[in-house]
Amino acid sequence: MATVKFEEALARLEAIVAELERGELPLEDSMRIFEEGMKLSKVCLKMLEEAERKVEILIKDKDGKKRTRTFDIEEHAEAGQDNGDVEG
Repeated sequence: MATVKFEEALARLEAIVAELERGELPLEDSMRIFEEGMKLSKVCLKMLEEAERKVEILIKDKDGKKRTRTFDIEEHAEAGQDNGDVEG
């Protein structure tokens, strides 16, 4: 599958789901777009996993050692702005 943007892949996947839910396609067409949807699903999942890895941030623990931690958007939204403990 050619390089595709996440939003484009997700939009096509949603369109496929809608088509299949209508139940108006012949079996052969349903199988063809189902297969396309499964491929797109895997592509989207891979992109999300890669994005999740990129969102990891470095922080210092209480001993001053650097460690990685998954970015928590809710935690940062409550805190407002960085409080200086985040390395970047």
